[in-house]
Amino acid sequence: MPVSAARAAAFDILLRVETQNAYASERLHSERLDNLGPADRGLATELVMGTLRWQSRLDSAIAADSSRAIARLDPQVLIALRIAAYQIMFLDRIPARAAINESVDLVKRARKTSAAPFVNAVLRKIADTPRLEPGPTEDATQLAERFAHPAWLVERWTAHFGLEMSAAICRYDQHVPATCIRVESDAVLRELEGEGITLAPGALLTSARLVIGGDLTQTRAFREGRVFIQDEASQLVAALVGHGSRILDCCAAPGSKTAAIASRNPEAQIVAAELHPHRAELLRRRVRSSNVQVITGDATALPLQGGFDRALADVPCSGTGTLARNPEIKWRLKAADLRDLHAKQVAILRSALQQLAPGGRAVYATCSLEPEENETVVEEVLGGREHYRLLDCRQELDRLRDSGELSVGEVGTLVSEHFLRTLPGVHPCDGFFAAVLVRES
Repeated sequence: MPVSAARAAAFDILLRVETQNAYASERLHSERLDNLGPADRGLATELVMGTLRWQSRLDSAIAADSSRAIARLDPQVLIALRIAAYQIMFLDRIPARAAINESVDLVKRARKTSAAPFVNAVLRKIADTPRLEPGPTEDATQLAERFAHPAWLVERWTAHFGLEMSAAICRYDQHVPATCIRVESDAVLRELEGEGITLAPGALLTSARLVIGGDLTQTRAFREGRVFIQDEASQLVAALVGHGSRILDCCAAPGSKTAAIASRNPEAQIVAAELHPHRAELLRRRVRSSNVQVITGDATALPLQGGFDRALADVPCSGTGTLARNPEIKWRLKAADLRDLHAKQVAILRSALQQLAPGGRAVYATCSLEPEENETVVEEVLGGREHYRLLDCRQELDRLRDSGELSVGEVGTLVSEHFLRTLPGVHPCDGFFAAVLVRES
């Protein structure tokens, strides 16, 4: 029998993630799923994201019942095993025999027919093995094992945030995060509701809404770029930029923050820079505001004359604050990567500050939880620079609250020292860091 369309799509996407460093969220919104109905699309998404979220737990189960080391398995065989193991271990509604048979057919479809008996045997052992939940999490190692995170990463978090907060982060990463949107008018809200979209208020910002029913991607407003899917913490970073007449967005793609800044500053001249030409083109398609000029250029050496009164440096980072949405990151990231990212981030922030006019402000932001990418970058850039200083984010958040944009009563819960800091599971959003810096002369 042919493999179900949902499992075939999930297999193809996971194989690209494994062998080509593709990103699952991008592939799940690509043409690969265009011909799938809503039920198959939902199952494919569940299989892809669930398999990635629980990958280390799945691999442990496979290794325990396999006569071959995981490292020696062909990627097609390993992906088929993981997909079935996820269904057996985490999806009660799918019979084990169906999961097993489909994965056996997947390896045949991948022209690995000789591995079919092996896959069948391993999966039947997994199905027959009672699954016991890991015990209490008393340290970082146990926490990492229970919630399928790399031990080295959880050890860092427990040292920086403590065990309780780290447990909240890990737990949040293993669930489907809420879909949040930014809306610019009541008319758009009414239009969405008229197309069957059920919305609830956001937790942090009055402009944010949570999608709790309906398919937003099928609405006219979404297709026309009048509503953006954007996590609340990301929206908050854009709001920190404030108002200006000349605004620079240094690393702008894919454009949700650029669009938010343009909406708040309809009369401003906004320059949105992006290093990669194909991402710059995506930015042009997504951000349709007439006051936004998209340029292709390196954020560390932009061909600009400066004089900006606002700048956003939302820099490339590890993304450890977004693992619920991008679980493949945790299996790719290495501790050594943080050093390379730090050097790039320092260079981008220095360049952004040089583009400011006297009195201008820059927001430095990441979606990382790692201090090397956050506080340490700001401290290094400010060291020895007499004409720049760090502002207290609490004051900026108070301003947003007093203007009615921020719906949080006590802004202190969003502040760590002088910085904005959101933590997944502690706050109802992705993990973001932001600092506000000002050029005095």
